[in-house]
Amino acid sequence: MARPSSSSRSSSPRAALVVAMSALGLLTACDRGPATSPAASTVSAPPTVETSTVSAPPATKTSTVSAPPATRTAAPDGTRCRTSELRASVGRNDPGAGQENHPVVLTNASARTCTVHGFPGAAFVDASGRQLGPDPRREPESPARVTLAPGRSAWAGLSYANPEISGARTATPAALLVTPPDEREPLRVPWTAGEVPVGGNESTVSLTVLRAGSGA
Repeated sequence: MARPSSSSRSSSPRAALVVAMSALGLLTACDRGPATSPAASTVSAPPTVETSTVSAPPATKTSTVSAPPATRTAAPDGTRCRTSELRASVGRNDPGAGQENHPVVLTNASARTCTVHGFPGAAFVDASGRQLGPDPRREPESPARVTLAPGRSAWAGLSYANPEISGARTATPAALLVTPPDEREPLRVPWTAGEVPVGGNESTVSLTVLRAGSGA
């Protein structure tokens, strides 16, 4: 049998080394495949929640540009008369059938036109301001709005039974406090018509709604 040549023996280890390195290269190339998958995630679309940063502002923010309340504007002509714009007086007594009847008059003392509507307030008081008797009873009437130009008046009827006839307990007021409709501050009118009923039978004092004129 012939023996292998020296060239054949020397090439076998080198060939084996080449084959081993090729196999190692293939293994390394296979290991690089999965490493590329995380890089792909870096170019994925941003989450949809990021769009909330450009959403429209809440609707409640529009309240900052609302119109101011109407109470901040100047009152135009035709609105109700204020206490400071009126003058009160008590007209001449017009007695009849045992009744005393006095017109309670409100006159527009301002430079603008204003209105009154309904019943005035009325109360008899003594010199110290203490009320005498109960509040007047309101007559069952339907009120109407009365427009008062400067200098014009409206009146309400104040009536009670003559104390000498009714026998009611009486007092002599120092003044009559008159409060315009829908107001809180009264106007003080000196009372010069003598005694009025303040208690007992037939002591009721009645009051009508305001109507145009002075009641004369």
